[in-house]
Amino acid sequence: MYERFYKFTGIPFQLTPDRRFFFSSSGHARAIAHLVYGLSQQEGFIVITGEVGAGKTTLVEQLWSQLDRNTYVTSRIVTTQVSGDDLLRLVLANFGLETGGMDKAALLRRFESLAREQLALGRRCVVVVDEVQNLSLAALEELRMLSNITVDGRASVQTILLGQPQFRQTLARPDTEQLRQRVLASYHLGPLTGSETRSYIEHRLRTVGWKDDPHWQDTAFDAVYGLTDGIPRRINTLCSRVMLLGALEETHVIDADMVETTAAELREDLSAGMSAPASVPAAAASGTPNDVQYLLRRIQAVEAGVTRQDRLFRRVIDLLSTHTDPQQ
Repeated sequence: MYERFYKFTGIPFQLTPDRRFFFSSSGHARAIAHLVYGLSQQEGFIVITGEVGAGKTTLVEQLWSQLDRNTYVTSRIVTTQVSGDDLLRLVLANFGLETGGMDKAALLRRFESLAREQLALGRRCVVVVDEVQNLSLAALEELRMLSNITVDGRASVQTILLGQPQFRQTLARPDTEQLRQRVLASYHLGPLTGSETRSYIEHRLRTVGWKDDPHWQDTAFDAVYGLTDGIPRRINTLCSRVMLLGALEETHVIDADMVETTAAELREDLSAGMSAPASVPAAAASGTPNDVQYLLRRIQAVEAGVTRQDRLFRRVIDLLSTHTDPQQ
């Protein structure tokens, strides 16, 4: 809806990873460098960790866009709540191999044949595992055993592991030492800085044809950073709602108040039905006279929210009626 109001060519803050919107922050550039270095070693494991929504998946999509796709054949795993045997079958199936009715020995022999065929064609097999922190130790061991297979003295496969920070604790365990010894490159992807958050927002807007409409005030960028801690997916979620609010209110200026109001509404949406929001003071929970001012502020906020929702609802109805075919 808001992309039509602001005459964008697309949706700038979609949550689905899309390399068109890749933003090369200092952290993302270093992560790409670690990935390229790791792949150049032609063996072992490459580990990239980061908070939820930090941009790990988009990072790999950007990497593939830079590489010669004729040099690599890939198996991408995004479902990691599986057993060790099931993970092995998923890996091989995503390489295009039939796995039905085969025992493990037959599966491994079939994979070795595939690796040999690909090496003869000048291609290398790469496995990419997303959400690796969810894998069991048995599944991790299957990946390690797969990396043991060699063809004419060369490693048959390289593996890129993408996961949340807790995976580093898994790697530090004594029972994963053999896997840890095979990690040739590792990088933790941190959040964007304040200035990078602003550049990130502007970059995504410009990608869809933004020409400073709506105009974002400096304080609005600062508010987004403060409310999202520089995590790209959080930025996308908040900015998408801010832009929707801007379109519904037909404003061409985004300020800090709009950002903070939208963030508060998002929190309310997510906490709906919860018994006691964490932000409610102890006095408010007990109903003592000390929370009178707090309750008054809450009542005013609720009244303002109702007024805003009514205004936005009417605007949505107007927009829908505008785009309704009168012949239908």
